Amino acid sequence: MTALDLDSIDLGRGTTAEDVVDTLSFFDDWEQRYEYIIDLGKQLPAFPDDMKDESRIVRGCQSQVWLETGFDDASGELRLAVDSDALIVRGLAAIVLAALNRKTPRAVLDYDMDGYFASIDLLKHLSPTRGNGVRAMVKRIQDEAGRRL
Repeated sequence: MTALDLDSIDLGRGTTAEDVVDTLSFFDDWEQRYEYIIDLGKQLPAFPDDMKDESRIVRGCQSQVWLETGFDDASGELRLAVDSDALIVRGLAAIVLAALNRKTPRAVLDYDMDGYFASIDLLKHLSPTRGNGVRAMVKRIQDEAGRRL
């Protein structure tokens, strides 16, 4: 099986949730915001085919979504990677990773995702099924954080 280098994913370190909020606030319309979100998703490494298995699939998403989690014992932080077969979903995953990647399990569980999504006005600009998919992704990450406590 091929492995991903979870430490190489810069979202959550180089690009934070605050960066996402700041950048999205510069755009006048949602077409520009979607372009930025898609560009964020292009920062995510593609999963090798052998990692796109049942154990990594995120249920509840309209598109195919795979999540890999790891834990850095030295820092006590979760390391996350997400891949999807849809460009916009990869971008939405990048927004989630900007908030939750490289955080301790307690910080992941304490993070106000609803407030974050509200600050970028995200969920009302997504179809209900896409919104449910984003929530499913967050829940899966929070579940992993809970197991690490």
